[in-house]
Amino acid sequence: MIDVEKVRSATPGCGHVIHLNNAGSALPPQPVVDAVTKHLQLEATIGGYEAYERAEADIQRFYPAVASLIGAKPDEIAYVENATRAWDLAFYSIPFQRGDRILTTTSEYSSNGIAFQQVAHRHGVRVDVLPDDEHGQLAVDALAAELDRGGVRLVAVNHVPTHNGLVNPAREIGRLCRNAGVLFLLDACQSVGQLTVDVGEIGCDMLSSTGRKFLRGPRGTGFLYVRRDVVGDLEPPVLDLESATWTSPDTYQVRGDARRFETFERYVAGQIGLGVAIDYAAALGMEAIERRVVHLADRLRERLAATPGVTVRDRGAEKCGITTFTVDGREPAEIRDALRSSGINVSITHGTELYDRNALPRAVRASVHYYNTEDELDQLVNALAA
Repeated sequence: MIDVEKVRSATPGCGHVIHLNNAGSALPPQPVVDAVTKHLQLEATIGGYEAYERAEADIQRFYPAVASLIGAKPDEIAYVENATRAWDLAFYSIPFQRGDRILTTTSEYSSNGIAFQQVAHRHGVRVDVLPDDEHGQLAVDALAAELDRGGVRLVAVNHVPTHNGLVNPAREIGRLCRNAGVLFLLDACQSVGQLTVDVGEIGCDMLSSTGRKFLRGPRGTGFLYVRRDVVGDLEPPVLDLESATWTSPDTYQVRGDARRFETFERYVAGQIGLGVAIDYAAALGMEAIERRVVHLADRLRERLAATPGVTVRDRGAEKCGITTFTVDGREPAEIRDALRSSGINVSITHGTELYDRNALPRAVRASVHYYNTEDELDQLVNALAA
């Protein structure tokens, strides 16, 4: 069980705001703040390169920390500046050919959808959007049917969409992809840190995530997981002296592990801070974190559904810590601004209407984390009622 008062006392922001925008950027705990500022101060005192050498053990700690968190091996992890770039590096490294098919979901992120279209135009690839099932999540039977049709090069879906509380059936997707011998790229930027994520159980070949959301790490940090068995088939779209070795005037050798996706220059203090954030989550236990987050989100949905004029918009057979809702006669931005003036942080979410014809253009998004309290949820609902 999580000692909520202890984690709140270690979170400076809890004393200033009711933060229900964890799907945007969570409040970092003090150990993360201390780790980042300590390294920045070291850089300012002795120099950036010299600080790197002195802190190398803390920097390298990042790889086993991530690996332990998601059930991977340290050589399958790359440090990247954000989840979008991590996803891009994996996606654009796939050697697509004309006629290949990409399967995705109606709730895929807009930035990923843009990348799909760029590759489709560049390489003659076809993008097929799988339908939702009766719960609003990816229809597994439709995926199975499309895989049976053949020609699929990649299945790329999100674990948790940004504009809805549902959790896509990643394990079932992974099982079908393994059986079909098709690459599976999972965007886990909204699931890692609030849900237990194990790449071995899921069966994904690649996974991208961020530091700033539910992991409570620094902004400008993220990571990419690439399974050992496939990394050799993926050449990154960009290379530098970190990811490859210049072996002769006209030849180079790409690294053999996932760090082929890294660059030499990076946010070093952020890498250290993200490693500390992951250790902090691991010490609490991901199963305990998931239980509390889901409990708080379920309670919030119940309270919102019982509030006149409020409609909860979440779908999915399994739901997470993200709750979306609308208020009759009020624009979501108006609700966000009114709540913020009362010291309550929420955000506005945009559905991917180009893929999902049933998606709302906008809704209010309240995303809980384990350091939130039931009293804070009550204050949100009471503010809406007022």
